[in-house]
Amino acid sequence: MYRFLAILTFYRPFVVWSFIANAIIGFFNPLIAPALVTKLFLTVFAWYYVSETPNKRKLTFYKNLGISTLRLFSVIFILDCILTIIFITILKEFT
Repeated sequence: MYRFLAILTFYRPFVVWSFIANAIIGFFNPLIAPALVTKLFLTVFAWYYVSETPNKRKLTFYKNLGISTLRLFSVIFILDCILTIIFITILKEFT
């Protein structure tokens, strides 16, 4: 359970950017499949950003907890997909 909470702590700074991306995607094209592809691209970009900049030190903390980089970003992607699907579904209901 503490590993999941650690992943959520890592995901916290990305939540605001995720909701901004959801709003933009929902405004232009409120379909779930393109939104999830966009989120996959953004997750890969976040992985690249974190692993190739001085923020790499953050990954060392999660590796010490026994969380691999692949697991960290895959769980973040799954959480982001769930939030995106909920957001797009609610947005479709009101438009």
